[in-house]
Amino acid sequence: MDKRRIAVIVAGIDQKYQSEILDGMKASAAECGLDLSVFVSFIGTMENAGHDTGEFNIFSLPDLSTFDGAVLLTNTIDYPPVAARILSDITEAGIPAVSVDNDVPGMLHIGIDNKTAMREITEHFIKHHGFTRFNYISGPPANSESDDRLEAFLEVLKENNIEIDRKRIYHGDFRAPEGRAAIDYFLRYAPEMPEAIICANDVMAAAAIDRLAESGYCVPEDIAVSGFDHSFERFDYRIELTTVSRPLKLSGKLACQMLREHFDGGVKERSRILDMKPCFSESCGCGSGRKATIAELRARNYSSYRQSDVTQYYLARLNRLSSGLLGCSSFEQYITSLKIITKEMDPDEFYFCLCTNWNEDTISVRKRPGKMKKSADYSEYTEEMLIPIAYRNGVFLDTERISRKELIPPDDDTPGKVRYFVPLHFGDRCLGYMGIRIDRLSLHNTMFQSWCISISNSLENIRKLIVLECAVERLGKLYAQDSFSGIYNRNGFVEAAEKKYRDCVDQQRAIMVMFIDLDGLKLINDTFGHSVGDNAICCIAGILRDSCTRGEVYCRFGGDEFIVFAADYTEADAEALTRTISDGIGIVNTSGGNPFVLSASIGSVVSIPTKEQELFDFVTAADKKMYVEKQKKHSKYLKQSSEEE
Repeated sequence: MDKRRIAVIVAGIDQKYQSEILDGMKASAAECGLDLSVFVSFIGTMENAGHDTGEFNIFSLPDLSTFDGAVLLTNTIDYPPVAARILSDITEAGIPAVSVDNDVPGMLHIGIDNKTAMREITEHFIKHHGFTRFNYISGPPANSESDDRLEAFLEVLKENNIEIDRKRIYHGDFRAPEGRAAIDYFLRYAPEMPEAIICANDVMAAAAIDRLAESGYCVPEDIAVSGFDHSFERFDYRIELTTVSRPLKLSGKLACQMLREHFDGGVKERSRILDMKPCFSESCGCGSGRKATIAELRARNYSSYRQSDVTQYYLARLNRLSSGLLGCSSFEQYITSLKIITKEMDPDEFYFCLCTNWNEDTISVRKRPGKMKKSADYSEYTEEMLIPIAYRNGVFLDTERISRKELIPPDDDTPGKVRYFVPLHFGDRCLGYMGIRIDRLSLHNTMFQSWCISISNSLENIRKLIVLECAVERLGKLYAQDSFSGIYNRNGFVEAAEKKYRDCVDQQRAIMVMFIDLDGLKLINDTFGHSVGDNAICCIAGILRDSCTRGEVYCRFGGDEFIVFAADYTEADAEALTRTISDGIGIVNTSGGNPFVLSASIGSVVSIPTKEQELFDFVTAADKKMYVEKQKKHSKYLKQSSEEE
């Protein structure tokens, strides 16, 4: 059986619905010859639009045309534009896809009959318990499952001539906080509290029951409540929920099997509708099916204790991870710390992948001279990714960078691997992504989410430190660099040359100081304009860059004046440098690119300095020698002029 690569798109894997479907896929991947790449976002939990944008960005990471197929849980993404973009990308890639619950035309489908199940729950409340005053807690609008369940609920009410005020319907997002928020809404706005509250899922139902209890209402004595999805086992919650049981793990297994059937050329049917079963229990007033035995309670208590113990262990490691990474003061130290943590955790695979521009400053960095980078450039993954950490089977791999299309370094052909890809980001700033496979632990929990956020936040701290260091460096350059010519200014010259000069004083080594004055700058400015005069200054600066190749320190001293300092020079060395500079001036003049004739007067001194002498004593001496040379040129010019007359 040939191995096939499958992209899985899902949000919020810490929820039971997503977790059980993924567990089903993991159980079936190897036998179906599939490798699963699960692209995960944790959205809606931070109540921060910028954070959600950064999370959503993980869905733009995979080049879907490089995959053989896909499994989509787009009903977990409660932002329609993102879900629509994913469907468009799948269509453009031309690969087979299984959509779980959302029935998308042209795609394989695994779903449930939401309407029939919700109808049975609602009819039970009306016909068995005699309730006529209802409230309803729905999932998000534009979610097909949420819409179907609400529609079925309203249909049954209409069939039984029961009217409902729209204030009695609350639209949530399938998460626990919205269950509590719904009760607050009903307490404030509903005309009176209902006899029964029907919820679109168990998570919101449980949170609603908690909030009702805080407000003095007992379930089911005062208000009956039902859920959907059977997210809690019998002893997982304070009361057994009336709910709808659905085969979530089977959905995951079937998704893998349907793709394998497609690859083998024999898909039996495009859409599979799975059976659901209403479970009437304590929260609606029907009572528990049976009493728990002492053995069951002991087993449950021990399981809870072990789970709490494991949670505390990993929380302690998470806290140590956070404090260790936040204490790093450099990127190198950060990577070293993260490698130590990786070795301790020993996942089957771990890849820490960074965008090539992850550490750039969005304010000052430039794509090319004169053009600022747009902020959008930093919200996308780069075509190449840096990999400072690649860990596989207990060994760190020596991989510096890969193409974004590859996602991870090349691997063997053994099928059944399930890798999770999560974004590294700060707000909407894309920093990179992590790829992780750890078979012995489930990552379907809030602890994994906290770990991912901790990594992203600590990486952003390092990025800001790097940006701050760059800003300090830029300020230093502004202080020490002539912004016009690009070489040292007077401050930079003193800072760079002073230590070398003091070493020469202490060790009694020879120094050379050269003073260069650009001839006729005022005439060039007056004749051709200041822009041409500026070019003449830059020509001298460029000649000094090309001529000073032995560690000399040179600068634009001011206006049309330049200085060169060198250690361990002889008179012959000074004369050689003078000739090199003069030759450079000659090359500029013969190039014919300027309307002026470039010329400079040069004077230099070579000496062994004493402790009583300062560097600028030699600058003054070199200036005097330069002036003598300039006077010679002037006298020669006057003599030539008189002879011509």
